Amino acid sequence: MKKRLLSLLAVSAISMSLFAGCGNSSGTKDGSGSGEKIKVGMVTDSGTIDDKSFNQGTWEGIQKAQKEFNLDEPKYLKPAGETKADYMKEIGNLYDSGFKLIGAPGFKFETAIYEAQDKYPDAKFFIIDGTPNDGADKPTTKVADNAVSILFAEQQAGFIAGVATSVQLKEGELGFIGGMEIPAVQKFNWGYQQGVAYANEKLGTKMSLKPENVVYQGTFNDTAAGQQLANTMYGRGVKAIFCAAGGVGNGVVKAAQEQVKAGKNVWMVGVDRDQYQDGVYEEGKSVVLTSAIKKVDSASYNIVKDLKEGNFPGGQTLTFDVTKDAVGIPTENPNLSADTMKTVDDIYAKLKDGSITVADNNNDGKLMK
Repeated sequence: MKKRLLSLLAVSAISMSLFAGCGNSSGTKDGSGSGEKIKVGMVTDSGTIDDKSFNQGTWEGIQKAQKEFNLDEPKYLKPAGETKADYMKEIGNLYDSGFKLIGAPGFKFETAIYEAQDKYPDAKFFIIDGTPNDGADKPTTKVADNAVSILFAEQQAGFIAGVATSVQLKEGELGFIGGMEIPAVQKFNWGYQQGVAYANEKLGTKMSLKPENVVYQGTFNDTAAGQQLANTMYGRGVKAIFCAAGGVGNGVVKAAQEQVKAGKNVWMVGVDRDQYQDGVYEEGKSVVLTSAIKKVDSASYNIVKDLKEGNFPGGQTLTFDVTKDAVGIPTENPNLSADTMKTVDDIYAKLKDGSITVADNNNDGKLMK
């Protein structure tokens, strides 16, 4: 029977109240500055549009807004490479085609958006998980009035997932596979470690996370490498792997499914969005224990909504955290017991009221990587 965590991550919780009164209104009905329908474009990050992670979540938010507000058909472009020039080319292609709100999901777009916000002053931009900067060793950052930077408290999502995993499994080995070793991925890892440690200290669990089972694969799209790393960890006796690595996680899911079909009791913890369905290996059964999610779809949806209503929060850096119900685990977790969900609900409330705090760093080297 599906268990529900009341009020956690409800889409309605990330509402217009986050942005009310922010930014500059264009004075037109749709906020586009011309009275025409908003055309929303997106340039994809590493991987594909159906990566079951960051690209997909951002795109789904844009699609939802398009349908709800009867906007022109949105469009995404996949760059040929991952350099600023590659990104600027596709941003320029979208701009030349009349797309005046352009989304960029990922830190790799920081230098491109830094340049684009000045090059195309009559367009608007939003970047998720990054802050526009010039790419220097000591970078100059700037979020112009026609741009928005959106960040998430990944450490809080990781913490909740760590507690849920530990309370459900009670004892055994855990693992973590990250993509590139960047702040957003590191914060998931550090939060997860803190969640496991908290459960061991306060909730009576006996879980361990060894250094050899904390790995950054180095990309967000190498599915085969994810599968290989996961099989190695499962072979060492790891019960559950938390994977924060975009498309690499598809390989971890596949490895877990194969292990389960071979008779082993292993799990995978998803990231960014609810990955339960991705882990289904037979009717009613999935290898995804839970997912540490952040509502990237709600972020992109609300930016489009803000522009439509003339409240684009230009010039701002927005951080989505538990106080906005923007991070956590899914509302439905079929593989978590009612007792586990009750504990998670309590932990979530304590994070909200400040009774529990989660560090967004490795505590001076006390946490792994």
